[in-house]
Amino acid sequence: MKKFFLLTAVIFISLGSFAQKGKVTSALSFIDQGNLDKAKEALDQAMTDPKSSTWFNTFFAKGKLCQAVFKSDNPKFKAYYTDPLGEAYAAYEKAMELDPKGTIKKRIITGMIYNNLALDLYNQGGAQFEAKNFQDALKSFETQIKITESDKYVGVTDTGMYYNAGLAAMNAKKYQEAVNYFQKCADMKYQGVSPYYQISQSYMEMGDTLKAEALLKSLPDKFPGDKNITLNLIDLYIKSGKNAEALKYLDVAKADDPGNYSLWFAEGIIYLNENKYDQAITDLTKSIELKSDLYDSQYGLGAAYINKASDMFTKANDIMDVNKYNAAIEEAMTVFAKALPYMEKANELKPDDIYALRSLRELYYRLKMTDKYNNVKALLDKLEQK
Repeated sequence: MKKFFLLTAVIFISLGSFAQKGKVTSALSFIDQGNLDKAKEALDQAMTDPKSSTWFNTFFAKGKLCQAVFKSDNPKFKAYYTDPLGEAYAAYEKAMELDPKGTIKKRIITGMIYNNLALDLYNQGGAQFEAKNFQDALKSFETQIKITESDKYVGVTDTGMYYNAGLAAMNAKKYQEAVNYFQKCADMKYQGVSPYYQISQSYMEMGDTLKAEALLKSLPDKFPGDKNITLNLIDLYIKSGKNAEALKYLDVAKADDPGNYSLWFAEGIIYLNENKYDQAITDLTKSIELKSDLYDSQYGLGAAYINKASDMFTKANDIMDVNKYNAAIEEAMTVFAKALPYMEKANELKPDDIYALRSLRELYYRLKMTDKYNNVKALLDKLEQK
């Protein structure tokens, strides 16, 4: 009789374990049918049982459910997991860890499950990047990379994923990670010179100007004839305040591409910041001749005339002779008047720009254009109260 009870207990325990494992089988069936609510209910029950909660198939089923949740449009199903693809990957990895015979690994390979998961992560990362959710985009691309670099992925590795991860890392302000991913692209000769520019920019963001400069200077040997290398060096020198170096490379760039308005603009702004107004006026005038519909060029030239006129006023105050003083003031007013058409054009291109409006207010006041002064002042007062 005692043996009978023991045997009954063993049968009861086995049947109980079998019943919970049956929940996993049911969950997989429900996933295939699209009944994700029933699949989640069955899987939750399996996860609470001591036997089935450590069974490799339970985690395999969870991975399948997480992927199905990601692809579903049903808000109810979407609420099941905050990071369904991340949890799917973790679940598949756990399933393989619990399966010493390698059954799950074979199923993942033959079913190309990791290929599908990598594609899902690529799509998710792209959507997150577009939504400016760069931190999560980076996480998605990093998981995609782990999958495609594994022996469970079937097919050729997509080199573009490293570039995507680099861009996400840059925008997430994780610049060293960005350098690592872009260096991978450079080593694989993916996208030509572009990864080097991204590496240089990442160094600049980390405050390492010397590394950024050294990298850019090494590029002409690798990519002879690429004009953008010079442009990137100019940008680096301007950002780091090395105006002499920037002007040297600007001379090279202008000789090679004299019709490029941005080169004349960049040189003009350097001279403007150095209070060399005549040189700034010459360059910015040329920039506008080449492209007249840019706010920055119009505003920059207007500012150059205003600053020059203001400087002339300051110097005029030191003149003791009345006639000479009046002549100097009159000359300064003539320069002020030259700024007007450019500031008005800048205002036309950006009607609510406070900086152009403030300059116009000063010009209209000095030139005694009362009606226009009052109109601009009223608009400025309104904008500055926001």
